This record gives sequence, structure tokens and C-alpha cells, in this order.
Amino acid sequence: MGNEVNMSAPAGGGGFTFDADKIDGVIKKWQDLQADLKRDYDDANLMANVKAPGKEFASGDWEKLANPSGKAFLEQNQKMQDYVKNYIDALTAAKQKITTKESDTHADLSKTGNQAT
Repeated sequence: MGNEVNMSAPAGGGGFTFDADKIDGVIKKWQDLQADLKRDYDDANLMANVKAPGKEFASGDWEKLANPSGKAFLEQNQKMQDYVKNYIDALTAAKQKITTKESDTHADLSKTGNQAT
């Protein structure tokens, strides 16, 4: 996923530089992953809340095994969703900073050009 982000050259104050033209594509891929995780979460809810098909001992054992697995999956899935959301938020903030900086630079260049005339 990170192939689209230029992280090869550290920025002046540490950290990494981003290619502004490609950041939207990276954000979109993370949003697609987030949507997949939400669908998985909905499916896992069914597994975590499964009811035994019958009252016999075999069905009860099956329910006892399925529910904890489903609940463990739900917990892990939620952690992944939180991570992905935080990553999307960070990418969006980085994009906003890039856009603002580019806009400020363009405005500064325009002022300099106007002063020269």
C-alpha cells in the first residue's frame, strides 16, 4: 500500500515527504480496506452470536467453541479498524498540510512577482 507514497527522502525536520499527486490514491486504498473490515465485522457478528442448532450436547459444544472465536475476531477487527481510521486521518492531515503549503507558496510567489514589476 505504501508504494504510492514517496518515503525515500526524509524531510528537513525528520519524517517523510509525500507526493501530493498520489496521496489521494493511497487514501482511497485505505478507505477501501476500511470498508472491507466493516463488512468482515458485520459477518463476524453472526459468528460471535451463533446459537446452537439443537438442544443435544454436540450442538451445545459447537456453540461454546464458535462464540469465543467470533468474539476474538471482532476484537481484533475493531483494533484493525481503529488503526486504519487513524492512518486515514493522518494521511488526510498530511494532504491538507501539503495543499495549504502549496497554496501559501503560490501566494508568496505571486506577491514576489508583483513586487518586481
